[in-house]
Amino acid sequence: MFTPVQLVQVVFLSMLLGGCAANQPKVASDSQLAPADEGKKNPDSVGRPGPGASHSGPQAVLDAAPEPVSIAAGISIADASPLHNPDGSLSANLQAYAQEVSRVRNLPLSQVETLLKEAQYNATAARLMKPTGKRIRRSWTTYKNRFIEPVRIKAGQTFWTENQAFLDATAKQYGVPASIIVAIIGVETIYGRFTGDFRVLDALATLGFRYPDSTRPERSELFRNQLADLIQLDVEQQLDARTVTGSFAGAMGLPQFMPGSLMRYAADGDNNGHIDLLNSKKDAIASVARFLRLHGWQPGLPVFAPATLPANAGQLVTGGLRPTLTWEQLSQEGARILPAGASDAQSSWTKHKLGVVDLADESQNRVQYRLGTPNFFAITHYNRSYFYATAVADLAKTLADRMGYGWP
Repeated sequence: MFTPVQLVQVVFLSMLLGGCAANQPKVASDSQLAPADEGKKNPDSVGRPGPGASHSGPQAVLDAAPEPVSIAAGISIADASPLHNPDGSLSANLQAYAQEVSRVRNLPLSQVETLLKEAQYNATAARLMKPTGKRIRRSWTTYKNRFIEPVRIKAGQTFWTENQAFLDATAKQYGVPASIIVAIIGVETIYGRFTGDFRVLDALATLGFRYPDSTRPERSELFRNQLADLIQLDVEQQLDARTVTGSFAGAMGLPQFMPGSLMRYAADGDNNGHIDLLNSKKDAIASVARFLRLHGWQPGLPVFAPATLPANAGQLVTGGLRPTLTWEQLSQEGARILPAGASDAQSSWTKHKLGVVDLADESQNRVQYRLGTPNFFAITHYNRSYFYATAVADLAKTLADRMGYGWP
């Protein structure tokens, strides 16, 4: 059984193996997801704020650092053997990795080696990442009830009230509603209650070099790249890799950003020259908004289009992270705009690509379909699960209603 902290972190596995850390054409299995750990969610120093700088203004909102060159050196062995030689020195495997990280990221080799020597195998992280071999039936109802529940709603109202002025300012700057920002932080960590107590250095080294599933080499590579990001952040004194903690998959802070996402998408919300996603609510709020905007959020659009779908809606589901259908195509299939969304202002979403979202309750042989706009798919880049993105949207609507805010 998971402890409460571990349970809250398991969903991030989808974010890490899904949205922020890697782009794949298919959505992660919703049956394997709990609350989220990947913004996220990835990163290189170009385009990040240095000391005294911050992401502010329209240009900064839209500027993102390029993806760094992937680290090719290093392999994963699916066992519990130590990461180092008996004398504490780096194995040939880790030494080759250290040399490439130093070369590709232009970091002092001695500092890279020192951090890698301090990394320790974490058996719990490996166990939590190990596939169970069992397929759990997908249940949208079960998943929804895990996140849209009294504790999270009450905590969300409190968080919103305490940070209302900054949330309003951030929503205006980035075009992302306060309700969405608050909902994501609530789903991820219940507003900081469960941010993880794994040392990120150990978690990433374990999953990068001792990933428990030898059939998925691309996943261990993902963690090795995130480890390189963590090392770079340490060398640049953006964080202390020896002490920073997070989820078993290496996600950090209130919004559960991976090191790469911290580098590329995070924002210095409190303008103090340093991004702290654990202790600064302003940094966390601004970072969630910036992440979504850089992943396709369109200001003014709803998350779900106010429309009825045709009887063959299931045949229109692609399962991807980008919308592909035009409103013309959908209307030819029988989709119709609901009366409440028929005005010119409310139907602006018809000018954008759309996607049919399937929310299955397999045990009841029932599927709910919704029509996602680009904003729904922006949320799937935070976590690849359709269940996750829908839970965020539904929690956001609940919170907006409670706070007296309009719902986009």
